[in-house]
Amino acid sequence: MRLILMGLKRYSLLLLLVVASCQTTPKMQRIQGAALGTSYTVLYVDIAANEVVSDSIDAIFLRMNQSMSTYWPNAIISKANRDEAVQVDLDFKNVFETSKIVWNQTEGYFDPTVGALVNAYGFGPTAPLKHIDQFVVDSLLAITGFDKVSLLPNGFLKKDKPNSYLDFNAIAKGYAVDALATMLHSLGYHHFLVEVGGELYASGVKPETQQPWRVAIDHPKQDRERPFIATLPLQNQGLASSGNYRKFRTDDNGNKYVHTINPKTGKTVQSNVLSASVLAPSTMLADAYATALMAMPFNKGNMLIETLDNVEAMWVLAKNDTVQVVATPGFTFDLP
Repeated sequence: MRLILMGLKRYSLLLLLVVASCQTTPKMQRIQGAALGTSYTVLYVDIAANEVVSDSIDAIFLRMNQSMSTYWPNAIISKANRDEAVQVDLDFKNVFETSKIVWNQTEGYFDPTVGALVNAYGFGPTAPLKHIDQFVVDSLLAITGFDKVSLLPNGFLKKDKPNSYLDFNAIAKGYAVDALATMLHSLGYHHFLVEVGGELYASGVKPETQQPWRVAIDHPKQDRERPFIATLPLQNQGLASSGNYRKFRTDDNGNKYVHTINPKTGKTVQSNVLSASVLAPSTMLADAYATALMAMPFNKGNMLIETLDNVEAMWVLAKNDTVQVVATPGFTFDLP
């Protein structure tokens, strides 16, 4: 789900710099581009462009692809999905271990081994199955379950079911955001905003206002004068959203499949939850929890968030011909 950066004019150039030779006042620097099958924006405050930042961004995205892209045949995750013996890297290990934590917390509603089902419904790197019946679903559920995969002490991945298929798409973009934020902190930057595919991390304040960065969440009904449903301040937190109103597929028989799949039933989710947005200490966690909330019944998801420290959520629910916004007490937002 895309989040709109408020108060910032968007440019199509990858790098925007307007720096006078005599200028010494820090200003906003912007780097934009495409990566991980989506777009990204990095905003940071400096008196001039820093080539180290640009090169480091490219290096981080290359790392992410080499480790966890199911679209890269030689990526670690692709080799693991082909049942090749492969030793994972630190990025893979970090995402795997966090996924295991969230899998336990959500009672299996967040499950990276849902990849075989994702592919079957046509939301992965392979062609969708032409026919999906209960027999097919049951056969795919037999190889689904994050308890069927583990990391060995020597760094190799062990799969109890050879055909189990890992897909970190629901957490990897958030992890990439955190990696970019860590890089900027390491270079001494304190005021910045990082966005990858709509997932965000904000540090410090927006320089023009000296106030927290302000972002907006899309309205599920895009044929409106205002394309967003809420705005909120973001400071030293990650924000991620997930929704079913954009990404779906219709088969030859007219059956509609949304991209959120329930790992317990093996079927695409049908519910009144149109979108879920999560605030968390890291964007990786926000990304994973937002995905889980889309798969979980609303009441169950609400109870989950109440048990988590420093995690808040907002849901957009379908209600008759309109929508309803529901949020936990700590999710501060304004309606347009």
